[in-house]
This record gives sequence, structure tokens and C-alpha cells, in this order.
Amino acid sequence: MYNNKSRRWLPLLVSSILLLLYGLAVHWLVGWRGLLMAWSSIPTTTALLALSLVLLSYLVRAYRFYDYFRAAMHGRFWLCIKMTFYHNVLNNLLPVRSGEVSFPWLMSRYFQVGMVRSSAILIWYRLMDLHTLLCLGLVAYAAHGKTPDTWLYAGLIVLFPAPWLLFVVHTRLVQYLKKYTTRRLARIAVEVLDALPQSTPSLGRAWALTWINWLIKLVALAWILQQFLPMPYPAAWVGVMAGDLTSVLPVNAPAGLGTYEAGVASGLASWGFSFAQTLPAAVNLHLFLLTATVISGGLAWFINKKAPASV
Repeated sequence: MYNNKSRRWLPLLVSSILLLLYGLAVHWLVGWRGLLMAWSSIPTTTALLALSLVLLSYLVRAYRFYDYFRAAMHGRFWLCIKMTFYHNVLNNLLPVRSGEVSFPWLMSRYFQVGMVRSSAILIWYRLMDLHTLLCLGLVAYAAHGKTPDTWLYAGLIVLFPAPWLLFVVHTRLVQYLKKYTTRRLARIAVEVLDALPQSTPSLGRAWALTWINWLIKLVALAWILQQFLPMPYPAAWVGVMAGDLTSVLPVNAPAGLGTYEAGVASGLASWGFSFAQTLPAAVNLHLFLLTATVISGGLAWFINKKAPASV
């Protein structure tokens, strides 16, 4: 009994210790008073508009799920928003991408969608997110002369059509595997692959919504980052994208504490910014993003009260 209770409280204990260490590290390296005072120089309208844009990007993400799972979610977009916001909160606050596990569970609870199907499409969307960030990063580097034009064009020619090529390969692979559906492994593979987009229009809508989602979010975050540290706009884009890459890839700490800041600093290093210069701005940017995350969680709770699953 004691061991079971210990295991139950261990994640909370570890997260609390990491949060305390993060707070102490920020106090020692930057100083919380000076850090928070920097917010007084930002107009309230700027902060609110940037916050609204981040929340809008979360709505676009919700619509991406709604569009794909339209048969299961038809007429329940508010419930889809609630589910997406809850998933976003858990994904941003829990370590090592463990919050992703909540998505198939939430989809099963609210929309009775099988876990294999929802897990497969989530992995597909995460690959599209990563693909979009890489494309935008390449363009941002080229825009500031960090990458030769020939590299830019060659990189985009190779990288940009990757989702469509994967779509073509996966449809051919399904046709091949269906010849061997008597084998258990082949049946599982077909079930996973059948969960992915089955038509070019479905792929195109998901692809477009992915780009819209990231463009809105990156515009807002780059704008906020520039408020704390003057820099060229392409540099702000790369810094923000490097920070977000730490959340897309399975290397983030609880709530991204420390790893997000390291990502932003590494992205800005190629523009000549030192770690000491970027750390205060990166911490404040992270605080802004966590605020947006908590607000989205509060909105999800409110939607849950006003729009029950039966609606």
C-alpha cells in the first residue's frame, strides 16, 4: 500500500522539485523582479492581441481535428474545442510528451473514436507540425542571409512536398498490406494506415490548417519576443521556432521548464546573441506561453459547463 501511494505522488513530487529548481535558477541567473518589471514596458493592447492570436491558433488546431473527425464530431465543435484545449494543457505541462497520451483517451471518452485511429492521426499531425517548422525555419534563415539562396531552393524542393509523398507511399503500402491481412501484424499495420488521410482533399485541408495554425502562433510569439529583446523579425521567428521544437520533439521537461529557454537561446545564437542576452527574453516568452496555456485550460473548463457532451 505504501509503495502504491509513493508511486502516485512521485510525479507530483518530481515536478514540484523541478519547478522549485527552475524558480531558483531564474532568480540566480536573471532575477524575478527585473524579469517581471520588463512587462511594464509592453502596452496592454499588444499583450492582449498577441494572447488572442495564440488562442486563435489553438482554435485552428481544434478545427483541424474537427475537420478530419467530422463524422464523429459533427455538430459538436465546442466539445472538440474543449477536448483540444485540455489536450493542449496536458501536453504543455507534462514532461517528455507524456501529455500526448491524453489525446486518444479524450477522443475515446468524448467522441467514441478508437485509440488506434486517434493515435495514428495524432502522430501524422505531429509530423506535419515538425515539417512546417522546418520549412519556416529554412525560409527565416534565408531571409536574413543565413542560408545561400541555392540551399534554400534545394531544401524547399526536397522538404516541402514530403507530406504529399508520404501520403502517396502510405496509400500504396495499404494496398500491398491488404493482400496479407491474414497475418496479425499486417492487419494492425493496415488499421493504423487506414486512420491517415484517405484522399487528396483531406490531406490538403490538414496541410493548409497546419500552416495557418503555425503562422498565427509564430507571428504572435515572435512579436512578444521582440518586445523583450530588439532583433530582426527573422531572428525572432527562428528563436520562437527553436523553442517550440523542444515541445514537438520528445526532449522537454515538465512544462518545458529550462528546455524551452534553451531552445530559444540556441535559435538566437546564430544571430550573435549570447545566452546572457537571450535568457531574460526567453523566460518571459515562456511565461507568456504558459499563461496562454492556463487560460485555454480555464476556457476548456468553462466550455465543459456550458456545452455538455450531449450537445
